[in-house]
Amino acid sequence: MPRYIAFLRAINVGGHNVKMDHLRTLFESLSLTNVQTLIASGNVIFDTRSRDAGALEIRIENHLRDALGYAVSTFLRTPAEIRAAAGHDAFPPAGSEGCALSIGFTKMPPEDAVRRKLISLSTDLDRFQIRDREVYWLCRGRVSDSKFSGAIAEKILGMPATFRNVTTVRKLAEQY
Repeated sequence: MPRYIAFLRAINVGGHNVKMDHLRTLFESLSLTNVQTLIASGNVIFDTRSRDAGALEIRIENHLRDALGYAVSTFLRTPAEIRAAAGHDAFPPAGSEGCALSIGFTKMPPEDAVRRKLISLSTDLDRFQIRDREVYWLCRGRVSDSKFSGAIAEKILGMPATFRNVTTVRKLAEQY
């Protein structure tokens, strides 16, 4: 039975608060099994009989929109994809000590022109790399000092995205 990790956008931010036990119940009502959550930022692990991740993303999004009353973009990855994302060395270690590294998840790989545009926005504070459906953002300081944000990323990418700290992604990679 396939296992997926769902990264949900707009969970417990911007006034949209959802308790994790309620979120697990919503996933279970879709006949998803072994549902677990990791921290309260919209990371849900589950098993399913479905082998069509794209259709399952849409099904989850529709169900969450109906249940919560607002759109919740959903990005599914397999445990192998999470391990690959967590293990990717996007930035040389010597240049990333003491920095904040986040990984953004998208539904499809950005087009080449979009990749070039995002990477061209790199500064002394922010650096970017894109690999498949993941956007790597290295902030060499406090994220609050950066002019970059998830909303800006979505505008540049031309599609929804959600970002997680690399520590969260690595924890998922180790556990699942």
